[in-house]
Amino acid sequence: MQSSGHRLRDVEHHPLLTENENYDSSSSSSSEADTADRVWFIRDGCGMVCAVMTWLLVVYADFVVTFVMLLPSKDFWYSVINGVVFNCLAVLALSSHLRTMLTDPGAVPKGNATKEYMESLQLKPGEVIYKCPKCCCIKPERAHHCSICKRCIRKMDHHCPWVNNCVGEKNQRFFVLFTMYIALSSVHALILCGFQFFSCVRGQWTECSDFSPPITVILLIFLCLEGLLFFTFTAVMFGTQIHSICNDETEIERLKSEKPTWERRLRWEGMKSVFGGPPSLLWMNPFVGFRFRRLQTRTRKGGPEFSV
Repeated sequence: MQSSGHRLRDVEHHPLLTENENYDSSSSSSSEADTADRVWFIRDGCGMVCAVMTWLLVVYADFVVTFVMLLPSKDFWYSVINGVVFNCLAVLALSSHLRTMLTDPGAVPKGNATKEYMESLQLKPGEVIYKCPKCCCIKPERAHHCSICKRCIRKMDHHCPWVNNCVGEKNQRFFVLFTMYIALSSVHALILCGFQFFSCVRGQWTECSDFSPPITVILLIFLCLEGLLFFTFTAVMFGTQIHSICNDETEIERLKSEKPTWERRLRWEGMKSVFGGPPSLLWMNPFVGFRFRRLQTRTRKGGPEFSV
């Protein structure tokens, strides 16, 4: 298909949007400007259930650590230090989870495959561009369509139901922080469980907890299982994410064995591109760039996301 001296390649051979279809070309520029003022959220039932479960499990772990193990302890400084450390890790983990879930992962504006928009790109004669037949947008390099988000996502790594969002160009750093802080808090909880079991067995379960021995055992066993599962999952995900960043290759690109057509940024250059700037403690801060946003009503049709 020839258009303005360049070709539009469409896998499913869908035609370009015309001016009288559901896309207003004037909304393309305004949609990108409005993105910074909106919080991204995906209305997916499975994802929302998984996100709520994640929060409930973290809150449960915090309850067991605080009220079953630390508060009944006779060692004041042991309780204070471990309580502060564990709660800080929990807050950082949940904050990273929120930033991952509520940050636009790099969605391409819907329906921008119009003649006017392509002319504004000032493409060279014969240059091939790609249009997504599902969301009718011009696909940038390394973008993939997510069937759950109903959008093309730049540098899409995968869609994670536990954060109810895609992991892409703009929120990957928060996903990495989420997996790291969950893994650290899981290790901390497992260590505390080990000390608690040892203390209870040595004291014959008389004064090791304010709860009865059977309830204490059940709570500790469940926390141990949760800690083991969370640590295994998040540690593996953290390792694969760091490996992908250092090799400048997303999980989708690795699974599809896509040959890189872009200039790779390896190791520290890849880390700098994801976390921003030279190595510093700011890399571990999930609140970087955070600002409060006002509630907005979305009037445009299409897509499962809404704005807050």
